[in-house]
Amino acid sequence: MISQGSPGRGGDRPNNNLLRRLSEPDFALIAPHLSTDESASDELLYDPGDDVDTVHFPCGASLASYLVANEDGRDVETVLVGREGAVGGIVSLGYLPAYTRITVKFGGPFVHLPISKLDAAKAASATLRNVFARYADCLLAQMFQSTACNAIHSIEQRTAKWIISAMERTEGDNIVPLTHEQLSTLLGVGRSYASRVIQTFKAERIVETRRGSIVVRDPEGLRLRACQCNESVKNHFEEVLRGVYPSEQASGG
Repeated sequence: MISQGSPGRGGDRPNNNLLRRLSEPDFALIAPHLSTDESASDELLYDPGDDVDTVHFPCGASLASYLVANEDGRDVETVLVGREGAVGGIVSLGYLPAYTRITVKFGGPFVHLPISKLDAAKAASATLRNVFARYADCLLAQMFQSTACNAIHSIEQRTAKWIISAMERTEGDNIVPLTHEQLSTLLGVGRSYASRVIQTFKAERIVETRRGSIVVRDPEGLRLRACQCNESVKNHFEEVLRGVYPSEQASGG
């Protein structure tokens, strides 16, 4: 059962756009099996090789991230997942091993669903199965776009993109709880490089920094310095699962 105090509008659904996209009959198939808790930042959800036995749905301003380990020992983040989606066992049947490390990026409420219950719901409903298949397509598009972005765009463009991507999933005030260390992991560069870009953005009055967070003072200026990768992903979401990707109008909704 969904625990008391679970995040949602009016208490009817968790504050996760993918779950809210489901029809009432489809949501009823999984609702009795959902549980909610507060997950802390940097909490580990899966390590490579772990059996994927649970789907995790970030709610509200919570974020999860996929990290790929490199031979030099650094983890590089490839995709951020917020209330538009879920991580772990979205399409596959059975307890297949995780390929990447999946962690909680921004702590907060998460809803959890056992894979066995999701598989049973998929078997019972073609429409529910279709929604999750469409989301898997959107997640794959994010991964493709991230690969291209890392190959062709500057650190400045990618920094602006990641801040915007995180900002869209927070719930107001343009405050992103992102440290320089976390930003460097997103970029796959040393902390000094990330700090240098942030100092440039501060000098241009685009952002300010507070302890453990970045405050966006000029969202339009930030967008002008970003590549178009985030917009491409949003456009694909709108084509495939309209209304699921977080927007300014839907923030906090």
